[in-house]
Amino acid sequence: MNSRRSLLASVSALAAMSLVHATPGAAQDAMPVVASFSILGDMVERVGGEHVAVTTLVGRNGDAHVYQPTPQDARAVSEAEIMFVNGLAFEGWLDRLAEAASFDGNLVVATTGIEPIAFDGHGDEHGDHDDHAEHGDHDDEEHEEHADAHGDHDHAEHEEHAEAKDDHDHDHEDHADAHGEHDHDEHEEHAEAHGDAHGHEDDHAGHDHGGFDPHAWLSPTLAITYVDNIAAALAQSDPANAATFYENRASYVAELEALNEEIVALTAGLPDERRTVVTSHDAFQYFARDYGFTFIAPQGVSTESEASAQDVARIIEQIREEGVSAVFVENISDSRLLEQIANETGASIGGTLYPGALSEEDGPAATYLDLMRHNATVLSEAIGS
Repeated sequence: MNSRRSLLASVSALAAMSLVHATPGAAQDAMPVVASFSILGDMVERVGGEHVAVTTLVGRNGDAHVYQPTPQDARAVSEAEIMFVNGLAFEGWLDRLAEAASFDGNLVVATTGIEPIAFDGHGDEHGDHDDHAEHGDHDDEEHEEHADAHGDHDHAEHEEHAEAKDDHDHDHEDHADAHGEHDHDEHEEHAEAHGDAHGHEDDHAGHDHGGFDPHAWLSPTLAITYVDNIAAALAQSDPANAATFYENRASYVAELEALNEEIVALTAGLPDERRTVVTSHDAFQYFARDYGFTFIAPQGVSTESEASAQDVARIIEQIREEGVSAVFVENISDSRLLEQIANETGASIGGTLYPGALSEEDGPAATYLDLMRHNATVLSEAIGS
């Protein structure tokens, strides 16, 4: 009898908990979505707010380049209505995960509409572009125009922009299909055109990322395109809350534009001769292009690639020739190689950068905005000192 009463008490407690969680606006009423890595998950949460329940596959301080999905990941993907990915072949493990999870939701490639930077296979001279020869010395008017071009649209303008990017014979009401519900042949064509996560080859040796740098989020102006794609997909899947998604988008875009101006001001006065930066892997090409730096790294665009002795020797020589005073470790990379380079050249460790993953919640890069602000501050303080 006591065991029966105990069982009934347990069932009653569970029922009470279910009633609590079933209240309007509770988490279980939110749309289940998946984001491939922590930075993208943060963006989705900013746009979706309380109307989305975001599961992030590669968590804080996690390296998406070498990630191995878990059974829990497959379960989350199978239950998700939308899966947000970076694309540009960043998530080399995505195809296998989607297949294992029998994912039949909407796949949204956040970099759709972004023209990627080609990766030439070398660790130097990635930020030395003619159109940024002034090393970040842009006036406010130029940046306002650039920000407008990437995301300062009202709701109607954004719908037109989404239609222009949709390469299929349907209207904006089918926008979600444009991002993911393709048949196999259409998706292969999309992958070839954009280098997305489904465009990688079966052999991932070296992770060449289809010849493109996938780290486009390291440009705040390009992050606006991420946010545009996120908002459009959420609005398509949950039209009842579309107005809220676009309101959240607008406020977030305003913060991204302000962040860009802040980084421009922070880096504009740095001397040209000290703008060569050494990091663990080649992730900062978009940042370099925006703000006038040159980044060199012993590893390529993926942390999975191994630095050769020749690459390390070349970087050591370049550090000595150019008088580079500091090198920077990364939260997702083993710091020992950079420490070795610093020891051999006399350079100091300038700090820790966060190229591909957020820090812990109480750390310096808890959100995307914090991450970008931290990276720019660490770089400017080390270079300017």
